[in-house]
Amino acid sequence: MRRKRKVQGPCYRIGYLRCSTEEQAVSGLGLTAQRTAITAECARRGWDEPTWIIDDGFSAKSLERPGITAALADLAAGRADTLIVAKLDRLSRSLVDFAGLVEQARREGWAVLALDSPTDMSTPQGAAMAAVLAVFSELERKLIGARTADALAAKKAAGARLGRPRVLPDDVLDRIATMRASGLSLRAIATALAAEGTPTATGGLWHASTVASALRSADLDTEAREARSPAA
Repeated sequence: MRRKRKVQGPCYRIGYLRCSTEEQAVSGLGLTAQRTAITAECARRGWDEPTWIIDDGFSAKSLERPGITAALADLAAGRADTLIVAKLDRLSRSLVDFAGLVEQARREGWAVLALDSPTDMSTPQGAAMAAVLAVFSELERKLIGARTADALAAKKAAGARLGRPRVLPDDVLDRIATMRASGLSLRAIATALAAEGTPTATGGLWHASTVASALRSADLDTEAREARSPAA
């Protein structure tokens, strides 16, 4: 059973929306679909439209998102009493994080409502069913990660260059590699290039991290060439 708590003033419900960059957060298509589903469910239940909290451009790998952090703070303080999501994976793809949220909701006395969950998660049966669904959500994420890793490994073996396209000229990369081979630190190389007026790939300032990226880019080129070359 959820703990009863004293709340000063009326509570509101939170409609939480999340969409990663890959899920077209910029266009808002994924967010619009989630908002429509939650609005329809609230109308069906006779509820007012919820207060919307959005994390656009964030993955569900962890709960380190500004929107969900603010939502959980309001729920814990008693300013809201229900967290509504269109799908469980909008909330979290981590079984550990999700199980923690369910326990936090039970302990603090608020409810989680996921529209793709077949039961009300404010009940013990609903919480159990949600935990089962979260298991499969995490499994799906791991399977996608494994397939992506396998595909990248196959491309690398075939000689494809992974990582961002290189835009620094060959002579600049060669000079950086030479200075590094002579024993100069990344910071010293950055200082020398900046003093010479050598432009970076993006037109910004040279830093140790910029030099490290350039060296990594050169390494990727070398790996790709070696992969394409016939075995000796």
